Amino acid sequence: MSDNDLIMAQREGACLTVTINRPAKANSLTPQMLVSLRDVFLEAGSDTALRAVIITGACGRVFCAGADLNTLSIDVKGPDPWDEMAEALRAIPVLTLAAINGPCIGGGMTLALSCDIRVCVPEARFSYPVLKNNVLPGQYDVNRMHALIGPGRSAAILLGGDAVSAEDAAMWGLVDRMVTQEVLTDTCQTLCAPAIASADGHLKTLKSMLGRSSR
Repeated sequence: MSDNDLIMAQREGACLTVTINRPAKANSLTPQMLVSLRDVFLEAGSDTALRAVIITGACGRVFCAGADLNTLSIDVKGPDPWDEMAEALRAIPVLTLAAINGPCIGGGMTLALSCDIRVCVPEARFSYPVLKNNVLPGQYDVNRMHALIGPGRSAAILLGGDAVSAEDAAMWGLVDRMVTQEVLTDTCQTLCAPAIASADGHLKTLKSMLGRSSR
């Protein structure tokens, strides 16, 4: 499978679905895949006809296992590809939604936390093993997690290495809704429908207001 096949972007009307397509490696991300995601998100951010972006993982088993650990030692010159990817995702001025169809680990949390809405299935679990892998999370991820679930639960995940069940994630507010795998796609499309039907300027203004309120 070529690098171009590992990130799939499918446009249907005013909605773009971005799928991480590396199921044999638990949809883990290489530096080149991060560049591909960044480019997709940058293009989405400048698409005036777009109203919603859905991010998910291929094959309905894993959302994203984060960084491919075999690539962590690769010396990447220039800006951090994780930062560039996440910033491009957060800069998309329309609705962004994470359809979390399985475990969401490490950098998978970066994708999920950068979206406006998170919907997961009961089989999902959430962890951010930064101590175990001797890496640091993005500061935005830490701030967003803290805002969503509080300092103690954030510390349990980041410092205590907790893996959080889908049920707890929904109860805590780490995700916004939990649904079965069978209705995940329909639920996400329903949540996107008002944005897709909206006027461009109104949608972007509302999202900007939400962004200001979370600072």
